[in-house]
Amino acid sequence: MRSGAKVAIVGGVFAVVAGGVGYGGYNLWNGITGGETSVGAKAGDAPKTGPLSADEVTTTAKDFLAAWAAGEPERAAQLTNDPVTAGSAVAAYREGAGVSKAVITPGTPVGTRVPFTVRATVTYEDVSKDWSYASELTVVRGRTTGRPLVKWQPTVLHPKLTAAGTLRTGVAKTAPVKAVDRNGVELTAEKYPSLGPVLDQLRRRYGTKVDGTTGVETWIESGGGTVADTPLLVLRKGKPGTLRTTIDAGVQAAAEKAVKRYDRASVVAIQPSTGAVRAVANSPANGFNAAFQGQKMPGSTMKIVTAALLLEKGLVKADQVAECPPNAMYYGRTIENLKGFSLNDATFGESFARSCNTAFIKKIDDVGDDSALGKEAREVFGIGLEWKTGIASFDGSVPEATGGEAAAQYIGQGTVQMNPLNMASITATAKDGRFRQPYLVAAELDDRPFAEAERKLPSSVARQLRDMMRTTATAGYGTAVGPMASVRGDKGAKTGSAEVDGQETSDSWFTAFADDLAAAAFVESAGHGATAAGPVVAQVLNAD
Repeated sequence: MRSGAKVAIVGGVFAVVAGGVGYGGYNLWNGITGGETSVGAKAGDAPKTGPLSADEVTTTAKDFLAAWAAGEPERAAQLTNDPVTAGSAVAAYREGAGVSKAVITPGTPVGTRVPFTVRATVTYEDVSKDWSYASELTVVRGRTTGRPLVKWQPTVLHPKLTAAGTLRTGVAKTAPVKAVDRNGVELTAEKYPSLGPVLDQLRRRYGTKVDGTTGVETWIESGGGTVADTPLLVLRKGKPGTLRTTIDAGVQAAAEKAVKRYDRASVVAIQPSTGAVRAVANSPANGFNAAFQGQKMPGSTMKIVTAALLLEKGLVKADQVAECPPNAMYYGRTIENLKGFSLNDATFGESFARSCNTAFIKKIDDVGDDSALGKEAREVFGIGLEWKTGIASFDGSVPEATGGEAAAQYIGQGTVQMNPLNMASITATAKDGRFRQPYLVAAELDDRPFAEAERKLPSSVARQLRDMMRTTATAGYGTAVGPMASVRGDKGAKTGSAEVDGQETSDSWFTAFADDLAAAAFVESAGHGATAAGPVVAQVLNAD
């Protein structure tokens, strides 16, 4: 037995100090528990049932944490409800992560949950570093044995660990990067939390391309390479290379602040004349970049694409009357306007500004092609093409649909899937007249080809589309007037709300342009676009 382990109980709180990785944990276990494998178990006893007692929760948690800290994965695993998975994970914690010493201190249980803190020492070759963090475990009763057991999940070992991830310590795969905005201002996850997952991906892709040198780190290695590895601890710093992005620090700061007002919200800002992404923010900033990778129905913001289709086919003109009844039926599906409103002798431009659903549905038969909307989205707005922004992105989808499902697509419902990146790009295309693929890092850095749309918007269509969006943002009857009142410059907008099955309140969408900046926002279960997503977009546009 190399270095031993000590268990100290002070005021009801214990800590386990485990030495090097080769000590005899089985003997340690017997010393702590007397070889007992369950709380209060005796030969011949029937399996216990019912709620766990406080003693069962406390003792089980203590015994599991003791075995883990002592470097005994087999013994720790037997105290969980998934010993096979838990055993390999606890072993990887010691061996793969290089943990040479650990002190684990449980807090006060809350029901069956037990919070705890870990203070560990990580060692790799000639370098060591202290590592501290907090996590928690849950105790459950075994289904067949009735024993109290730790409910196994990867977050027990570390709150950021997933089933697809593994803890590793060694020479970093890529060099660190010092990401800067378009003006040279440094971008950090501490100052701009939403950029955390973005910076991780940028480092992974470009760390070796900007003349940095690698260091020694502890990280979560993702399975399959589909997700960026997550750095957790730097044992020895590498030399960062400087990576210039298209982000504007001022716009990014405004975006971060704007989305914090909501539990689930995302926003993206793009420069229409170039496609450069000026800001990307999410709430919560928890690692999933919903602004780039989310897939949601965009509601009436999709009418920008639908209007472009109808204008291109000559079926409507912005200044000509278009029918807007309170409801319309298409292949058995009834589409209604909000609160059943209707417009008499209104132009198509006014129907767009007031978000009249039926004015669009009434034209589907005249289009005569169920795939026309998807073609318009792809060929003109670049939706569904393979975008190479510099990080992972979902690039929108308007799949083929027929009958009532096709009608739903015309107003951004049904099978249409978008995110704020897609909608900001659609708005940028409407403003500029041509699709310019959004990007965060210049294509020249890695010679990646940008996606290109097949054709531009005809100039007359682009003009009418911009004018209708301007009316929506400035005319007294426009649905976007309220949020856009504070926005300066040449401005236009479109509101949207998406009815989602199982949600009492619709998702809120808003997209707009102001001079050479376009932005789109999504707020989950927040109602009309002007009430929630609209103020988010306005705050971002005002920062430029």
